Amino acid sequence: LFPYSSKGAVMDNRFATALVIACVLSLISTIYMAASIGTDFWYEYHTLSPAENVSEAGRSIWEEFVSEEADEKTYTDALFRCNGTVGLWRRCITVPKNSHWYSPPETDMTTNCISFSLSDQFMEKYIEPGNHNSGTDLNRTYLWRLQFLLPFVSLGLMCFGALIGLCACACRSLYPAIATGVLHFLAGLCTLGLVGCYVAGIELLHKKLPLPDDVRGEFGWSFCLACVSAPLQFMAAALFIWAARTNRKEFTLLKAYRVA
Repeated sequence: LFPYSSKGAVMDNRFATALVIACVLSLISTIYMAASIGTDFWYEYHTLSPAENVSEAGRSIWEEFVSEEADEKTYTDALFRCNGTVGLWRRCITVPKNSHWYSPPETDMTTNCISFSLSDQFMEKYIEPGNHNSGTDLNRTYLWRLQFLLPFVSLGLMCFGALIGLCACACRSLYPAIATGVLHFLAGLCTLGLVGCYVAGIELLHKKLPLPDDVRGEFGWSFCLACVSAPLQFMAAALFIWAARTNRKEFTLLKAYRVA
C-alpha cells in the first residue's frame, strides 16, 4: 500500500494548495468589497472650472446640496458643477473654503460630503428627477435599492462561507468546503448584480439629466474594486468546490481499493 499512500500524500498537498489559494482570494475579495462599500468614488464628475462655478449664482446650489431636503435633481446639479463624487452611502462636492462675494476666487478647495439616509436609499425615484408629480420610475427605484442591498448580501454570504470553512477545519473534513464554494459563487453573483445595477442606474439617470458640455463623468476606483471582487469570488468558489469534490472522490476510491 506504500505507493498508493505516497500518491495520496501528493493529492492531499494539491488539495491544501487549492484551499490556501481559495482562502487568499476570498480574503482579498472581502477586503475589496468592504473598501468599495465604504468609499465615495463609485462615480466621479470632472468640471473644467469648479471654483468659478461656485460663484454668487452657484453658491445657492451647493448650499442646497448640504440640505437634508435636497432632491435628486438638486444634488445632481451640484455634482455636475462642483467636481462631485458619488458612493453607495455618500455624495461629495469640492468647493472653495471661503466663498464670499467680496473675496477673489479661491484655489484652496475643500470637500463637503453628505450621507444618504436609510430613507433616501429606499426613496422612490421619479420619471422627471425633482418633479414629484411626474410619477414613479420603477426601473431606477429598484435599481437604486438593489445597489444598496446587494453588497451587504454578498459580504454576508462570504462571512457565512468562512464560518462553514472553519467548521470544516475543526471536523478535519474537506466536504463542507462545497457549501463554502456555493456561498462564494452566490456572493459573486450578488457582486456582479451590484455592478450591473449601478451601471444601469447611472445610465438611466444621465438620460434624464444629461451631462453639461463642460462636465465629464467616469466610474471611479471604488467601482473598480467591486468589479475586481466579483471574479475573485468566482475563482475562490471554483477552487473550494473542486478541492472538496475531488478529495471526496479520491477518498471513495481509496476506500474501495482497501476493501478490494
